[in-house]
Amino acid sequence: MSDPQTFTTTVLGTARIGRNRELKRATESYWAGRIDAAALHDVAATIRRDTTADLIAAGLDSIPVNTFSYYDQMLDTAVLLGALPPRYDDIADDLDRYFAAARGNADVTPMEMTKWFDTNYHYLVPEIGPETTFALHPEKVLAELAEAVAQGAPARPVVIGPITFLALAKAVDGGAAPLGQLDELVGVYEELLARLADAGADWVQIDEPVLVTDFAEGLPGLAASVYQRLGELSARPKILVATYFGDAGASLAALAGTPVEGIAVDLVRGSVESVAAVPALARKLVVAGIVNGRNVWRTDLDAALATLGTVLGSVGSLAVSTSCSTLHVPYALTAEEGIDDNLRGWLAFADEKFTEVATLAAALRDGREAVADRFEASAAALATRADDPRLNNTSVRERLTAITTADITRGDAAQRAAEQRARLDLPELPTTTIGSYPQTGDIRKARADLRAGRIDDAQYLTQMRQEIADVIALQEKIGLDVLVHGEPERNDMVQYFAEQLDGFLSTQNAWVQSYGSRCVRPPILFGDVVRTAPMTVDWITYAQSLTDKPVKGMLTGPVTILAWSFVRDDQPRSASAFQIALAIRDETVDLEQAGIGIIQVDEPALRELLPLRDADKAAYLKWAVDAFRLSTSGVDDGTQVHTHLCYSEFGEVIGAIAELDADVTSIEAARSAMEVLDDLNAIGFSNGVGPGVYDIHSPRVPSTDEIVESLRAALKAVPAQRLWVNPDCGLKTRGTAETVASLNNLVAAARSARESLG
Repeated sequence: MSDPQTFTTTVLGTARIGRNRELKRATESYWAGRIDAAALHDVAATIRRDTTADLIAAGLDSIPVNTFSYYDQMLDTAVLLGALPPRYDDIADDLDRYFAAARGNADVTPMEMTKWFDTNYHYLVPEIGPETTFALHPEKVLAELAEAVAQGAPARPVVIGPITFLALAKAVDGGAAPLGQLDELVGVYEELLARLADAGADWVQIDEPVLVTDFAEGLPGLAASVYQRLGELSARPKILVATYFGDAGASLAALAGTPVEGIAVDLVRGSVESVAAVPALARKLVVAGIVNGRNVWRTDLDAALATLGTVLGSVGSLAVSTSCSTLHVPYALTAEEGIDDNLRGWLAFADEKFTEVATLAAALRDGREAVADRFEASAAALATRADDPRLNNTSVRERLTAITTADITRGDAAQRAAEQRARLDLPELPTTTIGSYPQTGDIRKARADLRAGRIDDAQYLTQMRQEIADVIALQEKIGLDVLVHGEPERNDMVQYFAEQLDGFLSTQNAWVQSYGSRCVRPPILFGDVVRTAPMTVDWITYAQSLTDKPVKGMLTGPVTILAWSFVRDDQPRSASAFQIALAIRDETVDLEQAGIGIIQVDEPALRELLPLRDADKAAYLKWAVDAFRLSTSGVDDGTQVHTHLCYSEFGEVIGAIAELDADVTSIEAARSAMEVLDDLNAIGFSNGVGPGVYDIHSPRVPSTDEIVESLRAALKAVPAQRLWVNPDCGLKTRGTAETVASLNNLVAAARSARESLG
């Protein structure tokens, strides 16, 4: 295996939703029964073929394959390894079994879902129990390899590595930590490598992003053991172990000491010094992730070339790549209109990043002068960023410097609770929802008609007010205690605010996948953030005028707006977070002055931005908590502040959740069986809490008895005086019929629980 044939230009992975979200539409049509499996497979094959053609045309000499997925790559890996939970065994059809694991159905619950490292992408969490037996099912990866080879591509299959797969899995049914089954699982990877070699694969990419974290003390040792074993196989492709999202640290040296031929390193979030410190890399292909695969800013080509030149002296051979898969960025900047020339010049989406990778590889191979025009264009575009006034607003910066401890502090929590009980007069176990209600076809059509000029602002306002009135009436009929206005006017919980704040660019077609068929258009935070006018007050006060029950004001918190945007890279994230917090603070004060007694500031992304290395976590949590408190501490103690968190592993940030000091915290708990409540109790959490009692990301309608059981479990951990009853998350993506049925059962369950308490 010495002296491997190398490549010079690649990316670690690509998006799979299609340039026009073809996969989203096809999968949702399949779920609805409007198309059959053959039609869905045809759409998928076209997306894969087009992606391969694009990468070949960009000049890449190694093409990643098997990065396509109908839903999620970790779910695909569970299928590859024969590790789907046994509750899906009775579903005969392979595709329907796969989607049942992803979404659930009327008979089975889905797998748990959480965030992929510190990104906004969600993955399905594998379940490993005492009876889990791994078995290879390589049909998908072999088929996609053959498909790409037939297209003339220098194809490189990509799979999630065994360490990362087990590290991100959860133990079930009393099983031990999943990493205890690593030895058994590596045997399946041995078989997979043999099958790929037989199929003609020259290289295989094995993704091990967990190696850039502090998940466990022994990760470098595990890396050395696993890849020594796989590297010693006599019949296998050449192995590229891909690390990304950070610096691999000690694991880099561990990998370099094994027989694997290549290692991919993240030079955007990692360091050149780490590469230089490992002499064994002089015998390896190092795939240098110098172009940012996670953000949308143009690469400084001269700086990148200088970095590559430094690395070149420390490695056996060098390939240029993105830092990670371009799954996390939009397809193409050319699809966007109406962006001013300066701002457009600062940006690079996936297509532009492919060109940057090829340009840097050409400069290494042929010299900078061979592609001098591209370097000069890049430098000229970036030069305009230095003195653009939108990036330096004096008034907002002066306001930030004047912040004091008093600005991030409210009164005593117990005293606040007493004032709020007197003001709101709610029953025990008050029922509510998280914010959004189903976005019907009529709502989406109205928004599209407004954009296209088919209706005017007055007509749109009339229609949205009618939608709000209908949602208020529906909630009163169901019997909920605290209502929401349903958010019909909001396209997305972050984009809606970004469109009204200076310093953000909202795109038309820059879609990225959040999970499954769920796609979002993250705003681009390019400058200083300023609120120029109230953003929600008219909508919320109108809703409140329709009912005597309290209606929550609904806002998105500063950390989540930051996390779900592409964020400027020319100042610390904390600075941008505090600018957003000031805008949200002004909105909470205006809502309170308009008579709104409950204000919810959602922070589902609090865990998402947590750094991957332990040494960096405390500093992040400090500014994240302070930003939330800055946004919520401008209101009186009698105004009840809620927050909402969902779809993350909360154990590492449980102390920060308490330090947010929200009066009520609603939190995802249905898929994780209320386990978060034990974490909250362990730190003495004493404010109100609403653990989600049913999973809204599944089409299942939970029965009243199921919800009663969830409430009984919650009441063992939380006294009734502090317990709220709510779904896991907003209802935007659900259908109206299932929403009404589920909420009727939720209210019935709450009444039953109250009676049992009485």
